[in-house]
Amino acid sequence: MAPPHPRDPSTASNYEQVVVSHYSLKWKVDFEKKHIVGDVQMNLKVNQDSSEIVLDTRDLVIQSVSLKLNGEKVQAEYALKDNGALGQKLAVSNVSLKTGDTPVLEIKYETSNNAAALQFLTSDQTTDKVAPYLFSQCQAINARSIVPCMDTPSVKSTYDAEVCVPLGLTCLMSAIGQGSKPSECGKRTVFSFKQPVAIPSYLLAIVVGHLEQKVISERCAVWAEPSQAEASYYEFAETEKILKVAEEVAGPYVWGRYDLVVLPATFPFGGMENPCLTFITPTLLAGDRSLVNVIAHEISHSWTGNLVTNFSWEHFWLNEGFTVFLERKIHGKMYGELERQFESESGFEEALVRTVNDVFGPDHEYTKLVQNLGDADPDDAFSSVPYEKGSALLFTIEQALGDNARFEEFLRSYIQKYAYKTVSTDEWKEYLYESFSDNKVILDNIDWNLWLHKAGLPPKPKYDSTLMKACKELAAKWTTEGSEAPTDGEGFVKMSNSQKLAVIDAIRVNKNSFGDRMPALTATYKLDQAKNAELKFSWLMLGLETKWTPIIDASLAFALAVGRMKYCKPIYRSLFGWSATRDRAISQFKANIPNMHPITVKAIQSLLK
Repeated sequence: MAPPHPRDPSTASNYEQVVVSHYSLKWKVDFEKKHIVGDVQMNLKVNQDSSEIVLDTRDLVIQSVSLKLNGEKVQAEYALKDNGALGQKLAVSNVSLKTGDTPVLEIKYETSNNAAALQFLTSDQTTDKVAPYLFSQCQAINARSIVPCMDTPSVKSTYDAEVCVPLGLTCLMSAIGQGSKPSECGKRTVFSFKQPVAIPSYLLAIVVGHLEQKVISERCAVWAEPSQAEASYYEFAETEKILKVAEEVAGPYVWGRYDLVVLPATFPFGGMENPCLTFITPTLLAGDRSLVNVIAHEISHSWTGNLVTNFSWEHFWLNEGFTVFLERKIHGKMYGELERQFESESGFEEALVRTVNDVFGPDHEYTKLVQNLGDADPDDAFSSVPYEKGSALLFTIEQALGDNARFEEFLRSYIQKYAYKTVSTDEWKEYLYESFSDNKVILDNIDWNLWLHKAGLPPKPKYDSTLMKACKELAAKWTTEGSEAPTDGEGFVKMSNSQKLAVIDAIRVNKNSFGDRMPALTATYKLDQAKNAELKFSWLMLGLETKWTPIIDASLAFALAVGRMKYCKPIYRSLFGWSATRDRAISQFKANIPNMHPITVKAIQSLLK
């Protein structure tokens, strides 16, 4: 039997003794002071006798703490203590809690004006320049910067909220909207929300801004600033179709609504799977729906991550590895098995290999699937490893078992078994063996220690390389010594966008034999005119890696305009490492810090240490 979950090292909370079953939030958003004035009531459940309640915080100003137990409400003693990279811990002491008690803890507080989870934008920093904007990003451990909480995936709670915002702005949350009403003063609007499905703290989310809604289906809509609303509607019009295919693979969708909101360009990620309200980067607005694979990924999180959750960030691959695998299952159903095979191979070769070899190094702790984070911030370990190495393991298992339909049945039953719960790698593996008890010999032949606990690259799965072969053959015409480079772009134009990316990435792998062909490549394939952000990024990186000086201005401009870490961090890493661009890049980065998300700033600052 799988052992009990070890303690999550990324939280100070005493969740083994006391857990939060429900949060009730009352927030007032203040754009002038760039903070939230908060009041939170926590319904607690005592699992073991305890004389204290310990919560996670980060840079919060605590004004009062009270505890209601057995009908009596008293002011509670509390202290804030430093917890290093993990923020501060709020210890509520001298309480006498008995197993089975259900006290209510109320805390009045304010966030700081540089809360790690929040970015306040002035109207001039938004797309339409009409009104200020606020959005949050709580994953991995930043919920503690907007509410005192048990900030660990090991604790799941429901929540309700009332949020007071300036008149004329719309508020959205990772919950079902319950309507709005004017505030008592008449100058603000109060929006109400309920999230009846228990979620971990990192899925708490808020957006406030000048937003327009476009309805996609009865349960799906997209929100964006008005100037981007029509383009967003076109780009994500197939959301309901993707959601239905996901249900065929993973089971019923339990969250009620699936809405999208296109955030300002400073959003640091491609997407964030907040329940009922997926956050999306505007870099997906390619104009041709070529980047909607991100939507399939975020939809997949509705089952893997949001419904079945890794108990700690050290087992993050149970979230992202499963989600990538499920995302590609959806694409296989929609576009054919060859496309799934191609995407899986591309992810292994283009993302995983580069991350292991070039970002961390093959012996680094963060190239393991099951990691030892210690007291580090989980964001420090963020990379494509849990995504692609995790997905490759599941692909390897499915391939070894030789029965895709049965493996899909296992996925559905795994989701059903652990829905609304948290899970460890040991529990997943144990259930895998239970489900395939007749194939124990096959499973035993998988090197589990190598896959789960060893650093570096795992064995590459045996993909069907039909589509990848065409990409590599075209790339070879640019990188093979003595070969004549193509003079027309017809073959490239006919490829899918994912294949075009694979061509450029194959050239990047063999850039040492690419020579001085960057101008010809750019002109032949019109890469300087690319509207697809992924393709433009790969072109920029190839130019930087080959020290092509005409790429410098375009790279700096792209890094300035786009806040997505997937793009900014590698571009700045290359610019910082090139003597011809280092000073200029550092100067641009430092000047732009006020306009960047705190998560992105921290990631790029780490490159300068």
